Amino acid sequence: MSALPFHQLRPRVRMPVRAALRLAPLGDLWHKPALSGVAALAVVLLALLLAGRLDLTLYASAGAMCALYGHGLPYAARARALGWVVLGMLAGTAAALVTAALTDSVAVRVAVAAVLAGVHKAACDATRIGPPGNVVLTFIAASAAFVPGQRLADVPVHVGLGVLGGLVAWVVGMAPGLLRPHGPERIAVARALEATARLLRARDEGTRGGRGGDVQQARHAAATAVNAAWQTLLRAGDRREGLRLLLVRAESAAARVGDGGSGDGGLGDGGFGDGGPADLGPADLGSGDRGSGGGVDAGMLLAWAHELRKGRPVPEPPVCDARTQDAEQAELTGIAAEHVERKGSASSPFALVARWWRVVVMVAGGAVLAGWVSMALGVGRPYWAVVTAAAVFAANTTMSWSRALQRVVGNLLGVALFTLIVPVTRWGAVALVVAVLVMQFVTEAAITRNYWLGSVFVAPMAMLMTEFARAEPVPALVADRWLDTCLGAAAGLLACVVLPDRRAAARVRDGLERLEHLIGEPRGRAERDRLRAALVELREAADLAAGEWWSAALPQERIAAAERAGHHRLAELSA
Repeated sequence: MSALPFHQLRPRVRMPVRAALRLAPLGDLWHKPALSGVAALAVVLLALLLAGRLDLTLYASAGAMCALYGHGLPYAARARALGWVVLGMLAGTAAALVTAALTDSVAVRVAVAAVLAGVHKAACDATRIGPPGNVVLTFIAASAAFVPGQRLADVPVHVGLGVLGGLVAWVVGMAPGLLRPHGPERIAVARALEATARLLRARDEGTRGGRGGDVQQARHAAATAVNAAWQTLLRAGDRREGLRLLLVRAESAAARVGDGGSGDGGLGDGGFGDGGPADLGPADLGSGDRGSGGGVDAGMLLAWAHELRKGRPVPEPPVCDARTQDAEQAELTGIAAEHVERKGSASSPFALVARWWRVVVMVAGGAVLAGWVSMALGVGRPYWAVVTAAAVFAANTTMSWSRALQRVVGNLLGVALFTLIVPVTRWGAVALVVAVLVMQFVTEAAITRNYWLGSVFVAPMAMLMTEFARAEPVPALVADRWLDTCLGAAAGLLACVVLPDRRAAARVRDGLERLEHLIGEPRGRAERDRLRAALVELREAADLAAGEWWSAALPQERIAAAERAGHHRLAELSA
């Protein structure tokens, strides 16, 4: 394999503003974490309200907030994931409480909170736990590190309250499985069907003179959704042959797009898509946009997806000829065998540490810088700066800039919202509890449209949480929040610029070499899966590397050529 022509580092500063603040469609599953989060938090808040101990809210909510996690996972996997999230949350909270009990040094407390922030970020990224990621874990731990008057003897009791909150979160997170035990798998397959339908429609529009970029974006969105659906089905633990057959049909149709349209075959190129159904609805279900892949068309895929989302019986695809049926049955058998082979293939702890140490160092460095500067300026809550710095870090510098901008804009508006609602919350404890629950619910809807819009409601909720311990002057709270937000965003972005991901180009190189190798592999189900995954990984690696302000120039022509060859090979393997 010849060496890639990666050239020396050069600056490519990108600071998008309009794109960073643009609103996306409302997410399709926002109500699930919204309802779960509110339900778990309501249980612990009402219990504390009845006991007259709302001052203990921080400790109980540490466990209850874990109900926000794991909503895309099958229930067997969700049970394990929620358990680990609760354990991680309580471990961080306990470490922070012990720190608060042992020292009054603000500098030491900031340092501990910053290290915990780095560990949270690395752990969430490594496990791909999904939204809300590391921010909630870091917010709780950083707040616990600054609890005034904390005593070492009280730590077990306070952590015990977190355990009770975690049990509530686990029960709330698992409860929907009693009604729809296969709901997550059905949603994942529905998303893949909808993404494939968009690809077929983009192909048809391309043949009528549409933009080729739309087809490329639809390809990558479909590949991402199909990959996610397969992973969800494999995590489910047992066979869902009806869902798998639908996914096989959609996968075959998507892989053959290039055979009859404007594309160059297969999946994996273009920009990143979310695979959601925001632009599709029941009105679209009767359309007859003809695609390829055994008579499957966009309207049929949307109809299947609609049935899955409504909890109706799994649709049965139209009967194919005997040869196609034999091929599909062989593929389903191969998928079951592949699931057995994949068990026990997790990475070792040492490999994870070696891969994610940079994230820990970068996040901890930016967070401690923000906290110490805030402390030096006399701001009352430097842990808010720590949380903001930790929230800014994203996959590359451009994305971190966007997140910093979104955080600042959202918190500015959120502080204004806080000043409007805080007089109402001071009518009594019930008003305060209701306000927090409302903010929690609205946050989950707003944040799916844009991070800044979610921050508009996160900021007042975080500020209201301080009111459970004691009411404080509003001007001081507003000033602290605004200063800490600006300091945290600046420090976090500075750390991203000073410590860029210097392996971004290397990951593109590795992904390119892997793809070129897979293109020449023999025919088979496993080879097709690896090829599709390699196409997705290469495109995402290239997009992330392009977002670094300091990175090597990428061989774009070679990447494009490899993607085209991969598309054609994927279509051949799907024939």
